[in-house]
Amino acid sequence: MTENSSQPAAPTSELPTQYAPADVEGALYERWVERGYFEADAKSDKPPFTVVIPPPNVTGSLHLGHAFEHTLIDALTRRKRMQGYETLWQPGMDHAGIATQNVVERELAKEGKSRHDLGREAFIERVWQWKGESGGQISGQMRRLGDGVAWSRERFTMDEGLSQAVQTIFKRLYEDELIYRAERIINWCPRCLTAISDIEVEYQDDDGELVSMTYGDGEDTIVVATTRAETMLGDTAVAVHPDDERYRHLIGRQIKLPLTDRSIPVVADTHVDPEFGTGAVKVTPAHDPNDFEIGQRHDLPSLAVMDERAVITVPGPFEGLDRLEARSAIVAALRAEGRIVAEKRPYTHSVGHCSRCKTTIEPRLSLQWWVKVAPLAKAAGDAVRDGRVKIHPQEMEKRYFDWVDNLHDWCISRQLWWGHRIPVWYGPAGEVVCVGPDEEPPTGEGWHQETDVLDTWFSSGLWPFSTLGWPEQTESLAKFYPNSVLVTGYDILFFWVARMMMFGLYAMDGTPPFHTIALHGMVRDQFGKKMSKSFGNAVNPLDWMDKYGSDALRFTLARGANPGVDVPIGEDWVQGSRNFANKIWNATRFALMNGATVEGPLPSPEEMSSTDRWILSRLNKTVAEVDAFYEDYQFAKLSESLFHFAWDEVFDWYVELSKTTFFAGGEQARVSGRVLGEVLDVMLRLLHPVVPFVTDTLWTTLTGGESLVIADWPATVQVPGADAPGGFRDEAAEREIALVQQVVTEVRRFRSDQGLQPGQKVPARLSLDGTALAPHEAAIRQLLRLQPEGEGFHATASLPVAGATVALDLSGTIDVPAERKRLTKDLGAAEKEVAQANAKLGNEAFLAKAPDQVVEKIRTRLATAEAEIARITGQLAALPQA
Repeated sequence: MTENSSQPAAPTSELPTQYAPADVEGALYERWVERGYFEADAKSDKPPFTVVIPPPNVTGSLHLGHAFEHTLIDALTRRKRMQGYETLWQPGMDHAGIATQNVVERELAKEGKSRHDLGREAFIERVWQWKGESGGQISGQMRRLGDGVAWSRERFTMDEGLSQAVQTIFKRLYEDELIYRAERIINWCPRCLTAISDIEVEYQDDDGELVSMTYGDGEDTIVVATTRAETMLGDTAVAVHPDDERYRHLIGRQIKLPLTDRSIPVVADTHVDPEFGTGAVKVTPAHDPNDFEIGQRHDLPSLAVMDERAVITVPGPFEGLDRLEARSAIVAALRAEGRIVAEKRPYTHSVGHCSRCKTTIEPRLSLQWWVKVAPLAKAAGDAVRDGRVKIHPQEMEKRYFDWVDNLHDWCISRQLWWGHRIPVWYGPAGEVVCVGPDEEPPTGEGWHQETDVLDTWFSSGLWPFSTLGWPEQTESLAKFYPNSVLVTGYDILFFWVARMMMFGLYAMDGTPPFHTIALHGMVRDQFGKKMSKSFGNAVNPLDWMDKYGSDALRFTLARGANPGVDVPIGEDWVQGSRNFANKIWNATRFALMNGATVEGPLPSPEEMSSTDRWILSRLNKTVAEVDAFYEDYQFAKLSESLFHFAWDEVFDWYVELSKTTFFAGGEQARVSGRVLGEVLDVMLRLLHPVVPFVTDTLWTTLTGGESLVIADWPATVQVPGADAPGGFRDEAAEREIALVQQVVTEVRRFRSDQGLQPGQKVPARLSLDGTALAPHEAAIRQLLRLQPEGEGFHATASLPVAGATVALDLSGTIDVPAERKRLTKDLGAAEKEVAQANAKLGNEAFLAKAPDQVVEKIRTRLATAEAEIARITGQLAALPQA
């Protein structure tokens, strides 16, 4: 008897004839939560298993990517809980600075107001109000999916405890001189009116224009090209390569900058590629990161020519124009002066866009706060290199190293109101004071706090330890840090994973935030195309859960989850998974009605039939296989293994082979009923982490146990008197049933080839004496719809298979002349195909000229046609003779 199975099995009448997910899932999930199954006890002496949820944005809703990721995490944590671990799946949400502020500002716009009308404090209060009323709908959707998270521990990146963690680590980094303030080129979004980090910039090919124009006059003339003509108003030099003979006479000289009353120098810099374009580049230090570096090397002034909304601020005819308006106007003005040498339209080039609002970003010189990442990134790289952290699949390590080994300093300040306000105060005499969470900020006339807030990724980078109470040394922190595994998409390897690695190693004395990083791919449609509302192929997972059940969606997603590889999904696949859930339900109902039980010990091998021994042997192989796949994060393979074991081996073979036994009753039926009960018990446990609802409902009915959520994870099954290290195995029984399967499969194929309906009965003589098939004659006849031969039996077809012979009397069941005519026609077509293929393959001239792939295709056609000839010839021989 297995644990949590001590109560007598409930009557099968408790199971409706059909499985209706909507009648089961919601109430069952609430029962799991009410009983505290998903909570984690820091005082427990069980070994810990910890996973954090990648915190979804408070503005968000469940999309298929969330459903996919949550399914994988839930499967891992449910299994570990069943294995006896103190399991914590930490839930929570991210305050999503830019996204949330945009949502609330849009709400204000409907009232004809802006955040400035309210003021900072009132606006933040309004955001909290929105969060309370409308934010976090994703929590309800997580419940629909079956997420086994510790709801009592739910955290928010702006809650009091996490805010204390943010302020603490900022102070420590600042005192260690790893946070500083400096004027640098940043990515600026003129729509969101804030700086954004490099990883929040999405690049796409846009159609623009490339304009070549002359600077200077006479002998001082030099040609430069640009896609952003409006920035020429801020040029402070032209740069050439020091070894470029064409411009050596100009280096150090001043040339006239068109449309202005300024002259600018020509400087020599090795950054310039003399082979690209004219070999001369305009230098705008305030509006281009490369130009900024040239400006630093040559002590050039930096002239900002646009405001925060990308509107020109230079006095003159272009002042007040948007950057795109100014671009056209400036090109027109240069053309009027005869300074345009060439114009290329359209000119396709890579342009950065804000990942939030898709506005073209503007490189802009700005005073911002930065994290000096070099020592932090080195530690993050070393933790993977020395094996403290494993990346799975391993081939993703290269992408990780390419990122952390080449990180630039991180701009962490954002010009927003919603977020963690930077804990720095400025004094009237230029004082700068960083204030920790337990310190009083300076007061008095002239003192004021920094208005910027921190990048959202700053607080979410603390997630693995801030959610456990850090900086306090809590019991939860001691028990559950570091995380066992991080399950996340490869697309945020750079956004989130690298930041958690840097901060975790820094804050937790060199202990990385997790032991393993398990990376998965992106969910795509069935054609492999990215899902997007603009493409019209985006799917609301709730629609599929409503239609097919949460288990069906979960199983479809898990079945496609190969490590680090994108996952295609289509509705017909979810429908197929719904059919699988129904199959489990119907087969379990049948089993319960026919004596399947977990009562009492398993029979000895001598008491069992070879069919019983075979299914227990196959069960143990599946247990070992599923365990190995879980340890390697091979969700697709473990799902496939479970699908084929449940549907093919248990339902289509074992149950069908055992029907004659069950129908006959008696001692052998009792033995097989106990074996079937054991198989279902273990199978439902194995399936539970991926399809929790249907399995829990069936398992509690089968065993009388409380819930699969707290049941034991199955070990391999031992049989009395036949204990083995890897559980009971019977290779002889497996070979015997393989012969039965071979006979049934071959005869079914022959019946189908002859056009017989699956349920059509045919008289047959089975010559099985002296073979391992003899004990299975009744089952074989039932599976193949074969009647006893009876009087007047005339064997019109004889099939030798697996050492036995199956003779069939097809007289009266098929139109023999018509069937012979059809097969003869097909045979002629196959013979013609063989002749044509042989003719080409025997032609030396053809083989000399034809590409390899064409020759290989012809060889494949030849092999296929030859196999077809053999098949048809066999069918013709088996037909009754006239």
